[in-house]
Amino acid sequence: VQLQASGGGLVQPGGSLRLSCVASGSILSINLMGWFRQAPGKEREFVAAISRSGGLPYYTNSVKGRFTISRDNAKNTVYLQMNSLKPEDTAVYYCAAGQSFSGDTSPRPYDYWGQGTQVTVSS
Repeated sequence: VQLQASGGGLVQPGGSLRLSCVASGSILSINLMGWFRQAPGKEREFVAAISRSGGLPYYTNSVKGRFTISRDNAKNTVYLQMNSLKPEDTAVYYCAAGQSFSGDTSPRPYDYWGQGTQVTVSS
């Protein structure tokens, strides 16, 4: 499975971005897709995840109410709509995929990782 993330960029505080992650390869084996982020000098942290059916999305507390994860199985794509962005959202965002659905927010359930896309929130 290969993952290609895109959609990052520079945005002012309060602005919005939508990240996309296109999956290719043995995608029928994928039941979990998620987004993580890593800020400079910090560990990679969980942001959001969603099951293959599109149900059961879950988020880290700091993005609840601002970010929305969704997926379009026909396009093999998962999205992360980010609204009301804050400077502390600045990070490299990574999409990830796993074969088994899990509520575990660590990287453990994820078997495949994309290359990351930079999100910078600054005035």
